[in-house]
Amino acid sequence: MAEKSTVTAVQKALEGAKKRKFTETVELAINLKDVDLTIPKNRIQDDIILPNGRGKAVRICVIGGGELALKAKAVADLVITPEELGTLADNKKDAKKVANKTDYFIAEAPLMAVVGKRLGTVLGPRGKMPKPIPPGADPAGMIDNLRKSVSIRTKDRMTFHVRVGTADMAPEKIAENIDAIIKRVETRLEKGRMNIASSYVKTTMGPSERIF
Repeated sequence: MAEKSTVTAVQKALEGAKKRKFTETVELAINLKDVDLTIPKNRIQDDIILPNGRGKAVRICVIGGGELALKAKAVADLVITPEELGTLADNKKDAKKVANKTDYFIAEAPLMAVVGKRLGTVLGPRGKMPKPIPPGADPAGMIDNLRKSVSIRTKDRMTFHVRVGTADMAPEKIAENIDAIIKRVETRLEKGRMNIASSYVKTTMGPSERIF
């Protein structure tokens, strides 16, 4: 169950947003303090499974061959075989297009080095390097979890944003997602909540509401 203050902030953010012709994304902004992000080990890069999902479709690409590719075709949005990998890597424009349209990549473990070498310059800066999976494994469970996940990356910025749902979700559901993210972030900070200066929730184009 979500914190009452979080639910109240979400309700205000949703009520304060103008009606749009599209469903707005709801975002959480977290402002850190007393953390030296010039030191790489202090930076946060994590995937968090949201208890209530993202409210939007999440695109997953599997890079692999053989049995894994056959299983992935039923559950992934895109499957790239080892043969197709080289062709894609040679066409940077197409590679960037695929990277921008895809939320998460999964790659057969033995292909990880090749993917890093051929597509690293495209996927790395976007924080989309693949997650490894054993050859022939069933990717269904991993894909199901990723469809409910969000990625957080601070890089060297003291403020970072993360999607927590969509404006058509119940405030309580969005608030539960927010609390799950804040709790995870606290575990990654040396002083926990003490290292968070403030947090805000807002729709894509709406006003922000302070949570704490």
